[in-house]
Amino acid sequence: EIGSGLVGSEMCIRDRRITLPMNLKKFFSAPTNEPIRDKKAERNLFARRTLVAFIGILALSGVLFANIYHLQVVSYETYQTRSNGNRIKLLPLPPTRGLIYDRYGELLAENLTFFGLYIVPEKTENLDRTFEELRYVVGLTDEDIEHFKKERRRGTRYTPILLKPSLTEEQIARFAVNQYKYPSLDVRPYFKRNYLYGETMTHILGYVGRINDRDVERLKKEEKFANYSGSTDMGKLGIERYYEEQLHGTTGFEEVEINNRGKVIRKLREQPATAGKSIHLTIDLALQRYIMSLLSGQKGAVVVLDPKDNSVLAMVSTPSYDNNLFVDGISASDYKRLLNDPARPLYSRATQGVYPPASTVKPFVAVAALTEGVITPHTTIFDPGYWMLPNSTKRFRDWKKSGHGYTDLNKAITESSDTFFYQTAFNLGIDRFSMWMKRFGFGMPTGIEIQEEATANMPSKEWKQKRYKKPWVQGDTISVGIGQGYWTATPLQVAKATSIVVNNGKIHTPHLMKSVEGSIIEPYQDPLLYEDITDPKQAYWDAAKRGMFNVVNSGAGTGRKAFVGTNYHVAGKSGTAQVFSLKENQKYNAAGLKKELHDHAWFTAYAPYEDPKLVVTIILENAGGGSSNAAPIVRQIMDFYLNKRLPQIERQQNAEKEKMTDQTELDVPTQEPQPSENE
Repeated sequence: EIGSGLVGSEMCIRDRRITLPMNLKKFFSAPTNEPIRDKKAERNLFARRTLVAFIGILALSGVLFANIYHLQVVSYETYQTRSNGNRIKLLPLPPTRGLIYDRYGELLAENLTFFGLYIVPEKTENLDRTFEELRYVVGLTDEDIEHFKKERRRGTRYTPILLKPSLTEEQIARFAVNQYKYPSLDVRPYFKRNYLYGETMTHILGYVGRINDRDVERLKKEEKFANYSGSTDMGKLGIERYYEEQLHGTTGFEEVEINNRGKVIRKLREQPATAGKSIHLTIDLALQRYIMSLLSGQKGAVVVLDPKDNSVLAMVSTPSYDNNLFVDGISASDYKRLLNDPARPLYSRATQGVYPPASTVKPFVAVAALTEGVITPHTTIFDPGYWMLPNSTKRFRDWKKSGHGYTDLNKAITESSDTFFYQTAFNLGIDRFSMWMKRFGFGMPTGIEIQEEATANMPSKEWKQKRYKKPWVQGDTISVGIGQGYWTATPLQVAKATSIVVNNGKIHTPHLMKSVEGSIIEPYQDPLLYEDITDPKQAYWDAAKRGMFNVVNSGAGTGRKAFVGTNYHVAGKSGTAQVFSLKENQKYNAAGLKKELHDHAWFTAYAPYEDPKLVVTIILENAGGGSSNAAPIVRQIMDFYLNKRLPQIERQQNAEKEKMTDQTELDVPTQEPQPSENE
C-alpha cells in the first residue's frame, strides 16, 4: 500500500522484507562519515597543471632567450650596424686633386678654395618651399636645382649634396643670418680646378668637369665608383683625363654621430683622404706661350719635340678656348657659341687635324725607295714639269711649270720635285709604299698620352675597296707619292716621322709626361706597333737628311729664304697641301678662291743639324705655300729656343748647381787638426 502511491515503485515481499528503489534507499538511510572533497585528486590535478605551466614557461623562456641570443650574439653585427645607422654616418672626404707643372716647375693647374651650400635632402621637410626661399637668400637658380636633382639620383641617403656652388661673401652672410630656418643645410669649403693659362694650354691639359650619368656607369663597371664618393669632378679631356687615376687620389671618410635632424654632434674617427699626385709635364711653358703669340689670329698647329726622346716641348693649336669654362659646367649659350664657331676651336689641330701631308713626306719616301732598291742616291730622271702614266695620256703636273730638268734624289728633295716622286711611287707600288709609311707612323696613333687623337689615313688597296667599294688604280698611287690624294696625316705624325729620320730609324713615342711626384715616367711603346726601322743603310738616312739640309742651305732650296743668317744649321722640308684637286687644264688662282679653299702651308725641320735639340712641325690652314708662310714661323721658334730659351735655362741650371755646391760646402763640418802623440 505504501508503494502503490509511488510512480515506478516496485514492492517485493520476500521473507517478510520490503525492497525499495535505490534513490529512496539513500534518502531514508542514516547519514555516513564519507568526505565531500577528494584532496588527493585535487593535489594530483594541481601538480599536473603546475608541471604543464612550468614547461610552458620554460619553453617560452627558451624561445625568448633564443631570440635574445640571436639578436645579441648571432646577429649582433647586423643589428648594431642598423642601430648605429640611425645615429652614426660615414661622410666621404674627397681627395685634393694633384697639381700640374711644366718641365721647369711652372704651375699650370691649381686648386682654389670655394664655399658651397650643401643640403641633406632626407632631412628637409619641404624641398620645393626651401628652394623658393633660397632663391632670395643665396640666389639659387633653376640650373642649380637641376644639377642637384642629378646628383641626388647618383648619391646615397643622408649624404650632403652641393646645392649652390661658388658662394660670394654676401651670400654666405645672408645664409648665416637665416641658417636657423634650415637645419639640413650648411656652408662648406670645397676645391675647384683653375687653369692659370687658359687657352694656351687647353688642348694639352684638357679640363675636369662634373661627373655625369655616363661617368657613373663607367666607374661602376670598372669598380671605381666608391673612390669617387663625395667627388663632383673628374678629368674629361687631355692630360686631366689620361692621368685621372694619378691626379684624383683616394677618397677618405669621417665617422660622425648625428642627431635626429641630421646635424653632426661629434666626430668619432677619421680616415684622411690621400691627395692626388702632382705631375710634371715635358712642356716648356715659355716656349708654348711664345708660339701661341706667333699663331695669334691664324688657324693652325705647331708641334715641337726633343728628338732625343720625343718629349713634347710645345704643342699649340689655334684658335683655342678657355678650359675654365667647363669646370663648373659650361652654359648652353657658351657651348653653342664654341660648337658653331667656323674656326672650330674645340678640336686640337695638332692631334686631331687631318691634312694631306704634301711634300713633307718626300724624305721618308726616299728612305723607303732606297731600301727597296727602287732608286739609288744617283738615280736621275728628266723632269719636264709633268709626269705621264704609262699607256695613258693623263699628265700629273709638277708644282714648277717648267720642271726641274735632270733631277737626282738630292735635287728632288732640295727643290721638291713632284715628278721624281711620281716615278718613285709608281715603281714602289702602293703595297710597299703603304707598308713603309705605316712604319714611319702614318695611319696609326702616335702613342701620346692624349686620347683625343686621330689616326688619319694611310691608304691601301683594301682600304679603298672597303671605303668606296672601288678597286685601287695606278693613278691613286701617283697622287699618294707626293703626300696628296687619299693620304692624310696629323702634325704630330709628321713631327714623329721627322724625328725617326733624325734618329736613323730609332723610334721614340711622343710623350707629355715627365715625372709623377718626382719619379721619372718612361712612355710605353708597343713593340708590335712601333718597332725601330733597322732595314735602311746609314747612307740612305744620310741621303734623306742631306736633302733636307739643302732645302734650307742651298741656293735652290725651297726653304732657304726663311733661314738666311742663322747662327745654327737647319734641315727641313716644306709642303703645300691642296685642299681640292685641280682639273687637268685648270690653273690654281688663290685670288679667285674662297679663303677656305686656299692651300695649307706645311714645314717640318730640325736643328742644329749636327746635334739636333728640337724638331718643329707646323701647319697653317689655308695660308698658301709652306716655304713662304710656314717656314718663317719655324725660324722664329728656333731662334727663340736655341738663342734665348736654352741659354737662359742653362744659366739657371748652372746657378742652381753652384748654389747646391756652396750649400754642401757650408754643411760639411770643419775637421779640427788632431794632436800628435808627442803633443
